[in-house]
Amino acid sequence: MTRLLGLLGLGLRGGNLVVGVDGVRQALRAGTCKVVVVAADASPRAVEKAVRLAEGRGVPCLKGPAALELGERLGRPPVMVVGVRETALARGVMEAAAEQS
Repeated sequence: MTRLLGLLGLGLRGGNLVVGVDGVRQALRAGTCKVVVVAADASPRAVEKAVRLAEGRGVPCLKGPAALELGERLGRPPVMVVGVRETALARGVMEAAAEQS
């Protein structure tokens, strides 16, 4: 998870990340979200809202760390859903998540 969290932090600093359910949903609707990372302990409502829309749009969804850990790494309160908008970063995030499996 360290590499995944590092990449997400880098994406946030570069402005290539959308944080939160509402932001991710907007990015998915606009077609700018390349991959969605969902906290391992995300609420069923967050999963319902973001993951279903991502799946409907053909955007990959990855299981990430706990919401508290994800939020801490991004300098925010607990975060349940993060969207990656940049293609190369999304590829790196998917590779990092695959390494964890």
